[in-house]
Amino acid sequence: MVASLRKMQQAPTAGAFEWRTVLRHVAISRALDDLEESTLLPDRKVLYQFSARGHDLTQVLLSTQLTGDQDGIGAYYRSRPLLLGLGLPLEEALGSTMMRAGGMSDGRDIGVVFNMPRKVGPCVLPVCGGVGAQYTPAVGWAQALRYRLTRLGDQTCKNSIAVAHGGEASTATNGFWAALNIVTTERLPFLFFIEDNGYGISVSSRHQTPGGNIARNLESFGGLRVLDGDGSDPSAAAALIQSAVAGVRSGDGPALIRLTVPRLSGHSGQDTQTYKSESEIAAENAKDPLAKLREQLVPHTISAADWDREMAEGRVAVASALAAVERRPTPDVSRIQRYVFSEHGDDGSIDLQQQGGLRCAGVMPAPGTERPNPEGPRINLVTAVRRTLEHELSTNPRLLIFGEDVGRKGGVHAATLGLQEKFGADRVFDTSLSEEGIIGRAVGMAASGLMPVPEIQFRKYADPAAEQLNDCGTMRWRTVNRFAAPMVVRIPGGFFKCGDPWHSQSNEVQWLHGVGWRLAMPSNAQDAVGLLRSALRGNDPTIFFEHRSLLDSASARRPYPGDEFVVPFGKATLLREGTMLTVVSWGAMVERCEQALEASGKSADLLDLRTLSPWDREATLASVRKTGRCLIVHEDTMTAGFGAEIAAVLAKEAFFDLDAPIERLAMPDVPSPHHPALLDAVLPSVETITQSIVALSEI
Repeated sequence: MVASLRKMQQAPTAGAFEWRTVLRHVAISRALDDLEESTLLPDRKVLYQFSARGHDLTQVLLSTQLTGDQDGIGAYYRSRPLLLGLGLPLEEALGSTMMRAGGMSDGRDIGVVFNMPRKVGPCVLPVCGGVGAQYTPAVGWAQALRYRLTRLGDQTCKNSIAVAHGGEASTATNGFWAALNIVTTERLPFLFFIEDNGYGISVSSRHQTPGGNIARNLESFGGLRVLDGDGSDPSAAAALIQSAVAGVRSGDGPALIRLTVPRLSGHSGQDTQTYKSESEIAAENAKDPLAKLREQLVPHTISAADWDREMAEGRVAVASALAAVERRPTPDVSRIQRYVFSEHGDDGSIDLQQQGGLRCAGVMPAPGTERPNPEGPRINLVTAVRRTLEHELSTNPRLLIFGEDVGRKGGVHAATLGLQEKFGADRVFDTSLSEEGIIGRAVGMAASGLMPVPEIQFRKYADPAAEQLNDCGTMRWRTVNRFAAPMVVRIPGGFFKCGDPWHSQSNEVQWLHGVGWRLAMPSNAQDAVGLLRSALRGNDPTIFFEHRSLLDSASARRPYPGDEFVVPFGKATLLREGTMLTVVSWGAMVERCEQALEASGKSADLLDLRTLSPWDREATLASVRKTGRCLIVHEDTMTAGFGAEIAAVLAKEAFFDLDAPIERLAMPDVPSPHHPALLDAVLPSVETITQSIVALSEI
C-alpha cells in the first residue's frame, strides 16, 4: 500500500515537533552551504562541496525521530543536515570539509563522508564515496539489532531501527536492490529514506526508474510499506516521516519513504547546472522548503523577529566554527600510514577503534597457543575448517556464519555441514544470491559488535562484492580508527580436478591491493585451524582462502592441533632446510614444491608463507641471503602476481647476496582452462618445478 500525504489520517499536529529546534538546524545547514559555496570553495579551502539546500528540512525532521538507543544510519555525501540534527558538532562538520587535523578523517577522505560512532544513541556508519554503498551495511545493522535482542538479550536494541538515506539515483544501484530483497524477505526493522530531487547529477530520475517514481514502482513489492509525499511541505512531510519511523519501530516491518525535494544548488560545487533551463531552476526555487517553513511558523508559532534571529544566530555559529577550524593545523603527514590495520602499543595494548568489532563490544577473545597438540586425530582441510568454526561458534555467541547454501546444505564444499542444526538458523543461515548483500550486511554486523563470517562460494563470485570489500578494508584508515569492521570472509577457489574461468581462479593478488585486508592461504589442515582461529579472534577484516584441491587432499591432512591452537599472521613456516637455493610458495603449490625438491635431490630451503598480508619478509630475506638463490612458485598469473612483489623486495634488499637471477614459476596470463589437459599445460607442475630447481641450483 502506498500512503500519500493526501491519504494520511490522524497526522500529528505541528506541535508534535520542536519546530524552533528544526529551524535552528536548518539555519545552520544553510549557513554552512552559503559559506562553502561563496568563500571556502572559491578559496580552495574546501575541495569537495555538496550542498544540501532543499534537502535540509526533511533530513532534520528525520533526525528528530531517530531516538532509539541503538538506531543505525547508513548515510551518503548529502546527509550533513541529518547528522547536524543528530548532534554532529558544528566545528567537527566544518573541520572535516576543510580537511583540518582532528576531523572525521584527518584529511584522508573527502570531508562530506561523515561518520558518528556511538555506543548509545543513533550511530552513523562511515559514509562512502560510492553511490548506493550505504544500503547493505545498514541492512547488516538491522539484522544485528534483531540478533542482539533475541539471542544476546541486549535490551538496548529493543525498538531500535536501521535507516538508509539516499537520493533517487541510488535506487538504481545493486546495493539498493540487494538491501530491498534482504529486508523484505527477513522482515527487518529498516527504513529506506529516499529524497528525490529529480536528478542524478544531470540525469533525470526517469532514467533511474520507470516513470521516475520508485515509490510507485514498489507499490506491490511484498513485505514493504511504501510512503510517498512532498518534502517541501514541512507539516505534511513531518507527519509522513513520523508515520514511517513509528511503523518500523513498532514491528510492522520495513518501509520506504520517498519525498520529492528541490535541489537548489548543483550536484556539487563544480556543477553549474547548465543542463537545466531558467524555468526549471525557477520552479525548483519556488519549492524551497525553508520558505515554506517560514510560511508555516511565522507568525503562528514564532515571530518574524524570532525567525530572523534564528537565521542570524546560525550564521554567527558558523562564523565562530570557521574561526576555530582556521586555528587548527593541517593534517600531520607523518601519520598517513597509520591505521591501515589494528595497531598495538609498545606494551602490547590495542589502540582500539571507537566502534566495531568484538573488543568494542566488551569481548576480549582468548589469545590461544602456538603449540599444537600432536596427538589429535588426523583430519583433512575441510574438516579442519568445519571443526574450527564449530568450536568458535560454541565459545563466541557473537559469531555468525552465512552465505549461499551454508545452512541446510552445509556449503557446496561441506565446510559448514551440520552447523545450522547444532547452532540454529539465526547463527548459521542461507542468504539471497547477492555477494553485495552478503558482504555489505557483514560490514553492518561487524560495526554493531558481532563477528560475521560470510562465505563467498568461489573466488570469482567475489567480484560483485568488490565495492563493499574495498570500503570495508579502508574503513579504519579513512576514519582514523574511529570505525573498523573486523570479519572473516571465507573464499574457496583455485583449481581442482579440472579448471574453468568461473570456479577455479585464485587471483589472490587482488586482495593484496585491497588496503586493510589480511589474507591467509593455508596449505594444510593444521595451518588452516590456526590461521582461521587467529582471524576469528582478530581485530581486522580477513580473507581466508580455502583451496579447493586441498580440501580433501591426502597431502594436506594433519593431526587436529587443538581447540586453542593459533598461527600468527605474517610468520612463514620452514618445511625443508638446505643450502643451494630457497623455494618460496603458498597454498596448493607447496605440495608440488615439496615433491619437486624430493625429485631434484637438491638441498634447499622451502618456505610456506601461509599468509600474504602480511607476508614474512624477514624469513624470506634471511633464507635467500643464506642460499644465494630463489625460486618463487605460485598459481596466480605471472604478470603482477604476488611473486613479482617478493622478487622486487629480494632484488632491493638482498641484491649483493644473490648468486643467480630470481626465478618465478606461475600460470601464464590466461584464465584457468577447463579441460584437464589444458589445465595441466598452464599450472606449474612437479616436473616443471623440478626442472627450474635443477637449472637454478646449477647456475
